[in-house]
This record gives sequence, C-alpha cells and structure tokens, in this order.
Amino acid sequence: MANRLAAETSPYLLQHADTPVDWWPWSPEAFEEARRRDVPVLLSVGYSSCHWCHVMAEESFADETTAAYLNAHYVSVKVDREERPDVDAVYMEAVQAATGQGGWPMTVFLTPDGEPFYFGTYFPPVPRHGMPSFRQVLEGVHAAWTDRREEVAEVAGRIVGELAGRGIGYAEGTRPRPPGPDELGAALLALTREFDSVYGGFGGAPKFPPSMVLEFLLRHHARTGSEGALQMVEATCEAMARGGIHDQLGGGFARYSVDARWVVPHFEKMLYDNALLCRVYAHLWRATGSERARRVALDTADFMVRELRTPQGGFASALDADSPVPDGESGTGGPHKEGAYYVWTPAQLREVLGEDDADLAAAYFGVTEEGTFEEGASVLRLPDTDGPVDAERIESVRRRLLDARSRRPRPGRDDKVVAAWNGLAIAALAEVGAYFDRPDLTEAAVAAADLLIAVHLDARGRLARTSRDGKAGPGAGVLEDHGDVAEGFLALYAVTGETCWLELAGVLLDAVLDHFTAPDGTLYDTADDAERLIRRPQDPTDNAAPSGWTAAAAALLTYAAHTGSARHREAAERALGVVRALAPRAPRFIGWGLAAAEAALDGPREIAVVGPAGDPATAALHRTALLAGAPGAVVAVGEPEAEETTPLLRDRPLLDGRPAAYVCRHFVCGLPTAEPEELAEAVGTAEAVRA
Repeated sequence: MANRLAAETSPYLLQHADTPVDWWPWSPEAFEEARRRDVPVLLSVGYSSCHWCHVMAEESFADETTAAYLNAHYVSVKVDREERPDVDAVYMEAVQAATGQGGWPMTVFLTPDGEPFYFGTYFPPVPRHGMPSFRQVLEGVHAAWTDRREEVAEVAGRIVGELAGRGIGYAEGTRPRPPGPDELGAALLALTREFDSVYGGFGGAPKFPPSMVLEFLLRHHARTGSEGALQMVEATCEAMARGGIHDQLGGGFARYSVDARWVVPHFEKMLYDNALLCRVYAHLWRATGSERARRVALDTADFMVRELRTPQGGFASALDADSPVPDGESGTGGPHKEGAYYVWTPAQLREVLGEDDADLAAAYFGVTEEGTFEEGASVLRLPDTDGPVDAERIESVRRRLLDARSRRPRPGRDDKVVAAWNGLAIAALAEVGAYFDRPDLTEAAVAAADLLIAVHLDARGRLARTSRDGKAGPGAGVLEDHGDVAEGFLALYAVTGETCWLELAGVLLDAVLDHFTAPDGTLYDTADDAERLIRRPQDPTDNAAPSGWTAAAAALLTYAAHTGSARHREAAERALGVVRALAPRAPRFIGWGLAAAEAALDGPREIAVVGPAGDPATAALHRTALLAGAPGAVVAVGEPEAEETTPLLRDRPLLDGRPAAYVCRHFVCGLPTAEPEELAEAVGTAEAVRA
C-alpha cells in the first residue's frame, strides 16, 4: 500500500496522506488502475475546512479495518473540490439529480470509465438515523459490482445520458438580451416575499450571507430610488454585523448561521465570503454613509490581510471551523472541536477581564451561563441596541479578549491560493483602500495581483486554478477564475490608473471568449481544451460565490465600457440573457447576474478623469468618481494627452487648464466639469460620503 497524496499541493489532500487508505489523486492513472484490477472507483470529494469531511476521515478512513476493505475492493480517489471545481460540479450534479440533495463530503462510486452509479455524502461508521454504515455501503456496492454488473452498467449509462441532456443553450436565431426594468422589478418583488423582516436575510435556517443579492439591491436602489431595496440591505447588514456570524473580536464572517437569527455560525471562515461581504459593506457605506458599515468593511479587510495573507502575498482559502482542544477538555468532541477558538463562558471572561469588566462584556456580547452554543459557551454578538456605551472601555475589553483568544489553539488554515477568490479579494481591498484612505490595503491587493501574474498566469493568457507556497497546482483555471480575476484587475485599474491592469483583464477575457464560450453565446465552466469529464460542466447560477457565467458577464461588461469593444459588450449581453429568465423565478441564486444587469441597464456610466498625477484637484475628482453610486460605474484616470492611454481617456482635454471629469454612456459624453460637486450630482455620489 502506498498512499500517493504526499506529493500533492492541496492541504486537504495532504491531510489524508498518512491515512491507511491507498488514496490516489484524480488522475488517468487511477482509473487505469481500476480498469486493470476490474474494481470500481470510490470518489471522495471534500475540502480542508469541511467539518463533516474531518469527521468521516477520523471515523472511517483512519480505521485500519475499513481501509483494508477499501484497498482490497476499490481504487480510492480523493479530490479537493476547491482545487478541482469541475470534477466536483459534474459529480455533485449527479448526486443531486439522484438523491435530491448534496453536500460534502461527497461520496460517489464510479466505473473505471468515470461513470457514476451510486451516491451519497457523509456515511457514519455504524448505522444511524436511518443511514447505513459506511462499511455496509462498501459491501453492498462491492456485491452489486461483482454479482450484478449489467445492472450497474445500465444505471451508470442512464445517469450519464441524463446529465448529457442538461446543457444550456439559446434557441437558434435568437439574440439573448439582458433583463429589462420589468424583469429586475419582478426579481425585487420575489426577494421581498422571501425577505425575513424580523431577522434580516432571506429564507430560514440555515441562513447564508446573501452578499451578491445585497449588491443587486444596492444597485437597484441607486438606479430606481427604491427604498424597499435599500431597507432590505440595511436590515440584513445590521443583523449580520451584530450577530454571531460576524467575529466581534477579530473581524470577518463565518460561512453561515445554523439558525435564522444569525446567532450561532458554522465557524469556518472562507475567503470568498469575506471578500464579497467586505465589498458589500463598503458599498453600503458609499450609499448611506453608515458608520457601522464603514467599520465592518475595514474590520473585514483587516481580517483578510492579518489572518489569510500568505508569505507570497496571496490570500489563503479558509480557516477551519474546528480547532484543537487541550487534553482533558475535549469531552465527546475528540481532539478537535468546532468553534472552540471563538466561544466564551462567563468564567472565561472573568479569568481574562476581572469581575467588573467581565460583567460589562457579558452584557455587551450576550454571554450567559446557559450559553448559546455547546456546554454553556456563548458565541459573541451584540444583542442589545439600547443604552449608552462606554466606547473606550468596550475597546479595551475587546483588545484584551482578542489577545487572550490569540493564545488558544488556532483553527487550521487552508493556505492554498485560489485564483477566483483572490480576484474577489483584490477587488474588495482595492476599493476599500481607496474609499477609506488606506493605501496599505490597496498595496495588499496589488501584491496579490502580482502573485497571480507571476505564478498562475501562463504564456497563453490562461490561469492555473490554485497555487501553494508559490507553486502552481495541478488544476487548470475554470471560468470563474478568469472572470473573478478580471474583475479584480479592473477594480485595480479604476483605483490606481495603471493601464497594465486593464490590459491584463483584456487578456483573461479574450481567453473567456476564445475558450469558454459556445457559438450561441452560452458559457462553459471549463475550457474547450480542458480534461474531458463525463460532461462539460455549465451552470449560470450563483452559489457561495459568483458563478463563472455571471462573473464573466460582469467583467466583460466593465471591460467593454472601458474600451468600447463591441465584441465584449455583445458577449456580456448574450451571457446575461440567462439572467432574464431566472430573475423573476430564482433571484436569490442569480444575484451577481442581477447586479451586472443593473449596470447594463444604467449604461454602465463611464467616468473619465483627466489631470496631472499628484494634483489635488485630479485626486478630488477621482475620489468622487470612485464613490459614484451609479450601478457598476467604470472609472478611468490619467494624464491629459498621454502618449499611451486607454480608449475612455483618449481625446479628453483639460477644462480651461484644470483637471476635468467626463461622464459618458457608450462613449457619448456630457459636458466636462472641473467641480467635484457637479460630478457627484451626475454620478450619484451620496452626499454623506462626499467629504
């Protein structure tokens, strides 16, 4: 037996490198071995911060008897879903089609040709709650493979056939169009029906942060003046900021709340959630001037830089939900325990703060003897909205608790750098740095972008999906990588004015058009020359982060507004055609597409600022432009009549020798202005943030 994961770059795969299971990474050699031995493949898909993945690993894959049975009767393949989202997407679609649900760990049994025939997620070590044990499943699948091979082949063939028929395409001869005012209004109405008016957010438990939907609602408010749209954003952002899903000491957000009130989170912290939410809170501040939104945006940005930044300048994928607990304190939770790093009891507060400040902290953060989590511990939140607060004393309490927490055993960190999620982080940090005069945050965005160029981007203009320790991982970049990184580069161009970022975004978006786009304008998640799976994955709906489809559509639209490229504009509009159909029916699952559609409907507005670099008047106009509320407004800043300039800045003279701003739609511009106040009126910069 030779576990083959030790040479992999994925932290999740490396966590399984010492188990007794004879794991293979996803590779042609693994399937050839299954064919040679005439055994099925066990495909196990998970990720580093997945709690139940760790549980199943400890219960089953670390068990010598179970491992011996697996090694004798299967070829076992372990996949990190974050490293190979294409593999995950294809087989998750099969699991959901067959069982009506999905999740991780995902457990799929395949023929040596990669065709799935039996599915599941977590299986316990003994029968429990109506679920068979993992050993029972293994024995049952082995018996079917040995004694009923024809039945297995029939099931596998039927599933592959059904998946092949699920492709998305536009009718021949049609010209797909983005949603118009009617469809976007219907999306708002549908969201209003699903909005939780008591606790904020949408739907019930578990409740996920609806970052992309909030971005749509902010843009819809900016375009239409809808107070209802803004109220849903304000209520949701306030509830999340005060809830246990928000780390009240260290900043940043957990993956989701297990309850509808945002009290108890699933404690893993993902880069994509924090990047998206950082940007949402910054845009809420931009719209309203909310002090809480400003503070949360900055706290979240600081969390990403402090906790997720890698030595190479990129951003790690996640912090685990679980952390080690000292011997004697694990109870039934085992050597690792979910949430142990974050929760507090009144006794722990007294130990760190003393009696008086502990009482203050308990009241302020909602820590009780009964607790809100396990074993009488409480998740910190801000439940009391009334009464005066001694801000200086509270800040002292917060610092001391954070210092004490930092000495606890820390959650594990998945330190692989995912291109797409770093693109989202680059966009957030660039904007927050510009909004709040934090050049260190913009510099962190540039450093992450430099890493993507140096390590992820190849000579063909294509991205690697992941890297670790400055070394690219094995997976090719998918559509979301190219779309989200282009989004990040476009945000950097708007903030810095450095044309290289616009040019690099164009390289990535040309790859999207050349290798990810079908002749009818629909998009695929994998390139036309990528590894062939049982079907080429294609999904426009947003999940925890923007889908590749909507990420590409949004970036194509922005790039076209900068360059005037009809090719990119038409591609964006064709891609947004699918949003037109989904907007009224499933707006919660197409939020990024809806946000892009709002930008398309508004133009988006193009703001060109010309003036000498370093001139305070140029800087004032540039800042006003960056704070534009107009949906998806694009901003270019540069020297007048520079030899090398971008199309939006070309032939834009100064105004009577003074720096000037031009506001345009589709390159048709109004009269220039040298006055920030006039520019603010033209582009919807809120009065509360103009100073």
